[in-house]
Amino acid sequence: MSDFLTVSRTDHDNLVQAAYQARGFTPEESAEGAKLAAEAARHGIRTHHALKALHLDHLFGSATGGCTPGAEIEVIPSKFAASETWNANRKLGQSVAYQAIDRCIELADQYGIGQVSVDNAFHYLWGGGYVMEAAERGYIAYTNCTSALAEVVPFGGKFPTLGTNPHSWGFPTTDAVGFPLVSDFATSVVAMGRVQALKREGKQLPPNAAVDKDGNPTTDPNEVVSLLPFGAHKGYAMCLLNELYGALIGGSLPSIRGRADQAGEGEKTSTAFYFQVIHPDAISGNAFAKGRDQKENLKEVIGDIFGHGNEKCILPGQFEAEARKRSDEAGGLHFTQPELDEFAELAAEIGAEPLKAI
Repeated sequence: MSDFLTVSRTDHDNLVQAAYQARGFTPEESAEGAKLAAEAARHGIRTHHALKALHLDHLFGSATGGCTPGAEIEVIPSKFAASETWNANRKLGQSVAYQAIDRCIELADQYGIGQVSVDNAFHYLWGGGYVMEAAERGYIAYTNCTSALAEVVPFGGKFPTLGTNPHSWGFPTTDAVGFPLVSDFATSVVAMGRVQALKREGKQLPPNAAVDKDGNPTTDPNEVVSLLPFGAHKGYAMCLLNELYGALIGGSLPSIRGRADQAGEGEKTSTAFYFQVIHPDAISGNAFAKGRDQKENLKEVIGDIFGHGNEKCILPGQFEAEARKRSDEAGGLHFTQPELDEFAELAAEIGAEPLKAI
């Protein structure tokens, strides 16, 4: 971690909350925005921490009408007891997401499974943070969303009509391996937030991850205009799934999402979310080998997969768990000097104290 400096989480949260409140967000929304940003930094998610969140809000959110500070969530009447659909009214995405995952847990406790779909939303940033929280509380969780912009070229195409469209799963494996297994990924080779991070760090992209304005592959983050899906046709299919979820929920056409100036009369430009939580007891067959219970069987299955000489393989969520341990041992959050310089600019804009290394 020699490239990183440690700052107090309290100081970080105070600055991020102040930045959100300066833009008109409520104290509750600002705290939820700061929480997600801090958890991203704590787990080494450099693409979706506070700088990305506030940058996204500036470009497409409260400054442009894409996000409405203080908006209230409207729950749409449903005939399905374990399912809810919400109209977020462009409320801050992180605030909506934390409330949605909590509501899914309540439904799962009652019905074994709970799902919440969200229309008219603003991007919630790091999906892994929400499913990780549910997994740490003992649940299986999943979320997907449509991205703020269409920045990904479909397989075999040349014009970006898909978002980076992440998928996030969380499994309650803390008793088995010491941390929740979390599979969280954008469906592009890299997220646009990673492009921004590489630009900030003066580094290159991997090959076949992005294209320039002429549609030619580039590894220069300064030349990137559009991204490519990972895994060719397979990643493209995963990317497309989010657009199909969004279409069924009520989401906008991908090519005009986040681009109000290009939308015709009556069209929508907002994102859509989907959340699902399963209570582990609801899927148990209660017929585990050798008298094991569900948790013991989960541990045995993982042990078998990563045994037989596979002990050095990496578990999903392992890197994040290791980053979290380093952060907690250091007593704060890790940032690079260029990131702290950007935080200093943010602090100057709102008349706050800059973050200082501890």
